[in-house]
Amino acid sequence: MEATVVTANAKPLVKVAALCGSVRRGSYNRGLIRSAIEMSKGPINGLEIEDVDITGLPMLNTDMEGEGSFPPVVEAFRHKIREADSVLFASPEYNYSVSAPLKNAIDWASRPPNVWADKAAAIVSASGGSGGARSQYHLRQIGVFLDLHFINKPELFINSHHPPGKFDKNGDLIDAQTRENLKKVLLSLQTFTLRLQGR
Repeated sequence: MEATVVTANAKPLVKVAALCGSVRRGSYNRGLIRSAIEMSKGPINGLEIEDVDITGLPMLNTDMEGEGSFPPVVEAFRHKIREADSVLFASPEYNYSVSAPLKNAIDWASRPPNVWADKAAAIVSASGGSGGARSQYHLRQIGVFLDLHFINKPELFINSHHPPGKFDKNGDLIDAQTRENLKKVLLSLQTFTLRLQGR
């Protein structure tokens, strides 16, 4: 039997479910998730980030629930959240709040048993005006009921309109300072998750 070699710098694996609140193909928030996944495969050790698609979820309707069961697409989504150690939300701001697709996903996963409970979480956002600050604070309020534990610092609000040049035409994050700020959010989420789990 071969011995498993663990390097001195290795960290326990933290599995992160990443949710984008925008279903638009060129969404800057989806670009943030792509950058986060890229960082998890390179400069950040011990972080595994999966982009969890919410576009196929039906609108919440409890008539669709069976006896302890949900539609298959909802069951699959809930399983992804349940198996994750923590959650990364990329939340645009729609009308001073979170987007309808994101709130719908949150509500489905909160149906008993609530699969969000006792997980660490972080939020990043790219939007006009305040950069999504109001959506982040609304999401934190929702998280109180869900029993989600958000990191407090650092915060990342990206005004996606001014100054220009932070994202390319495909919605990919190209600004070096913003990428560094995103990395700091991910490292904070990783550290907080391990602390919350006592690892």
